Amino acid sequence: MKTITSYELLESLGRERLSPSFFMRDFLFSEIAAWHGLQNIPDHPEQALAVGRQLCQELLEPLQTTFGRIHIRSAYRAPEVNRFGNENKLGCASNEANFANHIWDYPDAHGKYGATACIVVPWLMDHITKGGRWTDMAWWIHDHLPYSTLCFFPKLAAFNINWHEAPIRRIDSYTDPRGCLTKPGMANHAGLHADQYSSFPDLSRP
Repeated sequence: MKTITSYELLESLGRERLSPSFFMRDFLFSEIAAWHGLQNIPDHPEQALAVGRQLCQELLEPLQTTFGRIHIRSAYRAPEVNRFGNENKLGCASNEANFANHIWDYPDAHGKYGATACIVVPWLMDHITKGGRWTDMAWWIHDHLPYSTLCFFPKLAAFNINWHEAPIRRIDSYTDPRGCLTKPGMANHAGLHADQYSSFPDLSRP
């Protein structure tokens, strides 16, 4: 796809299907961009589409098929939008830190690509209301899906989920228990953790 230089091309980009349930338009909305009059449009549409398809097909579709509808809170960010969010303390890391994360169409410092979406899973919200923990979902994803990083937040039990060409497989949290739940080299990283999510449904794919 060409560089987005017209409304018609942007409309076409939004209609690109990334997986059975998701289209690129689902990932382009940005409250920062909407409020501050910025364009949240990738500089390199084909690259954004390529990694977006991996994120959707490998991670988001299995989650939605297993747990029901998921809500996209924040996903793709254009460098201009992310930079504005970082400089104005709106919850965005630096552009360099977000390459291959929220900025899908630029590689990280190692030349690898990735894509992040911040999502809410209503099923997980209900699970926590009934006494469950966010860590239950973290371990389920760790055991079942090829994620790279997860980061959980206090509001709505939202979490960032990242697909990456060179997955790290690290889980962090800003909600209790805060910090790193697991990463390569930690004693709890290997093996299965089924005792942590015994009430969860089995993995289902579209």
